[in-house]
Amino acid sequence: MEYNIHDAKSSLSKLIVQALEGKEVVISKAGKPVVKLVRITSDKKKKREIGIYQGKTKITKEFFEPLPDEEISGFFS
Repeated sequence: MEYNIHDAKSSLSKLIVQALEGKEVVISKAGKPVVKLVRITSDKKKKREIGIYQGKTKITKEFFEPLPDEEISGFFS
């Protein structure tokens, strides 16, 4: 359904209900569609698996050594 801005202002609650029901709600300005009101669906995140990189990576002792002064100074320049 298409509504002009004035009608949308006065019946926003009704338009929200329509969008929640899955209906397409378009708001127009000067006869031109400018906004579509849609329901936000929750993005159910995929459950993270623990240990998927186990055995695929290796952290060497060099990882824990201090960085050279030139490299550290590059962070602050």
